Amino acid sequence: MTFSQKNKCRRIIHLSALAGAFVGAGLAQIPESDNLILVPIEIIMVISLGSAFGLRLRHSYRTALIVGTAATMIGRGISDFLVGWIPVLGNLFDAFTAVLVIEVLGWIVAREFERQARDLLASNKSAGLPASR
Repeated sequence: MTFSQKNKCRRIIHLSALAGAFVGAGLAQIPESDNLILVPIEIIMVISLGSAFGLRLRHSYRTALIVGTAATMIGRGISDFLVGWIPVLGNLFDAFTAVLVIEVLGWIVAREFERQARDLLASNKSAGLPASR
């Protein structure tokens, strides 16, 4: 991962996590309400990460749909089960859970997209094609 790509990924992931924290903190006591907002945030994050590596939408969109939905459901389930229903503590825990899930998800996806971009570049070089993705 180049320095520029890492900075783009860092910016995309941290801003997404910050948005997720606000959503998690604000909607903690309303069951399943934050999923409607967190999943689109995660989808936008994954698509943006794909563009940081020059991957086309079709590569990043499939990953975004699957990973974004699964990560949100897992994080929300953990949070609801533990303390999601307790005022203030539930809000803080939901915010923390959203940040944690989005950060981990973001860096896993960034590493995967880095690998995909590297593999695509290598296969294009071996086939004598231009380096575009």
